[in-house]
Amino acid sequence: MLQPHVIAVTGLNATDNPAPGVGVLRSLRADARPGDRLVGLAYDALDPGIYAEDLVEDVFVLPYPSSSGDAYLSRLEYVHERAGLDVIIPTLDAEMPAFIALQPRLRAMGIAMLLPTREQLDLRSKATLPRLGARADIDVPRTAVLTSAQELAHVHERVPYPLLVKGLFYGATLAHTHEEAVAAFHKAAAQWGLPVIVQECVQGEELNVMGVGDGEGGLWSAVPMKKLMLTDKGKGWAGITIRDPELVATAERFVRETHWRGPFEVEVIRDRSGRYWLIEINPRFPAWVHLATSAGVNMPRAVARLAAGERPAPQPDYEVGVMFVRISLDQVARLEDLERVLTAGEICRREHERPTRPLVGAA
Repeated sequence: MLQPHVIAVTGLNATDNPAPGVGVLRSLRADARPGDRLVGLAYDALDPGIYAEDLVEDVFVLPYPSSSGDAYLSRLEYVHERAGLDVIIPTLDAEMPAFIALQPRLRAMGIAMLLPTREQLDLRSKATLPRLGARADIDVPRTAVLTSAQELAHVHERVPYPLLVKGLFYGATLAHTHEEAVAAFHKAAAQWGLPVIVQECVQGEELNVMGVGDGEGGLWSAVPMKKLMLTDKGKGWAGITIRDPELVATAERFVRETHWRGPFEVEVIRDRSGRYWLIEINPRFPAWVHLATSAGVNMPRAVARLAAGERPAPQPDYEVGVMFVRISLDQVARLEDLERVLTAGEICRREHERPTRPLVGAA
């Protein structure tokens, strides 16, 4: 009989630009084993996923991973003392370097993760995407990596207008003029630091494929999706699973070339001629992760099993034509829960205990 797990998931923000954590928790809850326990790891007291009692039993607030590696590890050690974690599934780009660096320490504590190496993480970054595209035989739009706004004066010689100005981790702003590009550059640099990436704007259909790499060059599963509606930030608000062998083949080439270990999302544009252009590779589950679960492929559950040392059989089949449309809901909570988060940095719904030692560096 398969053993139950205590699984922690990060990224509990669920606003108009939702983090993947709530979708991951929904998937884990949909296929929970008897005795499974789900733990939320949040960064802000008003992350809506904190208060979703039907999804997560316990929640702990973490310090931001950029604040202090020691504080971050200390807080995770405390969470492990309280909850007895078996697996952590990180879901945010910005925390991936911290979890990769801490992986040996966490493994020694008995906490498993399914993560790429730091070299693999850097290989698929926006700054090095053209190099990866050349290695994996994937077309990438013309790209420039900038470390100063002055470089924008001549960037049109490499990347034509209109162009996209992208932050190192998140965000993309369409710029039609030099002035717009300069403003977007400073905004991206202030939020995410340098370098800032400038990329050719390719027109066409936006397609995504989510998958899980086994770390040995194999693809456990992949589910492609076509975006049907976008927000003003360019995020998918509706989408549908599709049958697209070329898109799946792109994911296979990425995994085969990098030996990627863990979840990922490949974003492409299919232009009017039918040519596929690689726009971005995200090193974690996307926010639409529960769509794949609804189509018959529960990737978060597979990641938890793979991380724990199990070997679930690859699952290539999924249902085509399953659609998601996001809705905005008011997550109702009790004042005492907010007080627990603000004062103690945690909610332990099974125990309702206060922490036994002070909160270390929580946001």
